[in-house]
Amino acid sequence: MLERYTLPEMKELWSEESKFGAWLEVEILVCEAWAQAGKIPPEALEIIKRKAAFSVERIQELERDLRHDVIAFTASLAENIGPESRFVHMGLTSSDVVDTALSILLVRAGRLILAAINDLIPSLEKRALENRRTVIMGRTHGIHAEPTSLGLKFLLWREEMLRNKKRMELAIESIRVGKISGAVGTYAHTGLFIEKYVCEKLGLKPSPISTQVLQRDRHAEFLSAIAIIGASIEKIACEVRGLQRTEIREMEEPFGKKQKGSSAMPHKRNPVVCEQLCGLARVLRSNLMPALENIALWHERDISHSSVERIILPDSTSLAHYMLKKIKWVIDGMEIYPDAVAANLEKTQGLLFSQKIMLGLVEKGLTREEAYAIVQRNAMKTWQEKKPLRENLLSDAEFSAVMSASELDALMDFGSFLIYVDEIYKNCGLDVGEK
Repeated sequence: MLERYTLPEMKELWSEESKFGAWLEVEILVCEAWAQAGKIPPEALEIIKRKAAFSVERIQELERDLRHDVIAFTASLAENIGPESRFVHMGLTSSDVVDTALSILLVRAGRLILAAINDLIPSLEKRALENRRTVIMGRTHGIHAEPTSLGLKFLLWREEMLRNKKRMELAIESIRVGKISGAVGTYAHTGLFIEKYVCEKLGLKPSPISTQVLQRDRHAEFLSAIAIIGASIEKIACEVRGLQRTEIREMEEPFGKKQKGSSAMPHKRNPVVCEQLCGLARVLRSNLMPALENIALWHERDISHSSVERIILPDSTSLAHYMLKKIKWVIDGMEIYPDAVAANLEKTQGLLFSQKIMLGLVEKGLTREEAYAIVQRNAMKTWQEKKPLRENLLSDAEFSAVMSASELDALMDFGSFLIYVDEIYKNCGLDVGEK
């Protein structure tokens, strides 16, 4: 597990103590079910529940010789329980315990991730509302396009996180299943009652059908939702990084008073957290591929998936949880520089109004091709000669023949790009009231 990135609550969830604790939950509930079915005497059940305990160190010691973790676990329980341990693990196969317990842990991990998403959404919403009317340069292909609202960037990310929330909820529901169906999924030694009882007590659903294992498309769906969350975080971090570039510097991730940006260059304020998040998103995507490959197992199962899941499930849930907390830290603490935002709007000397001017010429009766040609040739002069587009247009006889200076000035209005912003907010469920 990537200990460096694991927050305490997630670290505890994936500890050996937690894993074996979940196994014990399953084993005890199976014994309860057997007792209800009359197969375990009530007094034996009480002894099992009272004495059932394990030591991680003892399990690991036993496993070194037994080379089977579940047998080492049940042997450790037997040492503590005594003769009544003969009823423990009755009719079960290892995966009945391991897969059902894994579902418990994944549901709990998923809920921690959901809580982190729920914490992030209000931060994005707050920034979206604060910057709703802030005009900022929009860029396509990395090149100045037309102005947009800075708030729309945050609103876009908020909407994506709401979709991630839904995806995570569906993924949790898909993995919220257990199985106590035996070595090949036929219930030959338990019947269906045991599974129903155990799952109900654990807040799981009985899998309608299984083999020796729960089917791994469920786990792949879970990791797919996590990988998409990572990609969304990367999307945000990548935009912050881009807008923090010296040439742009419209926003910046938090930089501590004692923080150092470079060992060589004291002036550096590097977007290291956002860069880190972009890198970690790659890990989440790479972990999805083996989860997909785990779906196809030999016959009723093999264990090729098991070793993989010991890495990708704790790591992916831990990383996603960490990344959500970290991107919230970025959003909450980021600096936005209004002067740079305003300066960048003026950088291309009016070129950002090219479409408005072209459409204005079309309204005057020119064909689109004629209007495009007039605006483009003057835009190219602005690029080459560093003269404002307004000046070039007004000195163009073909343009001046159809449009006056006052009409041109009316078109070159930054606010006109935001006339429908409030409606976009309302589409996203945020009523901003009067303009």
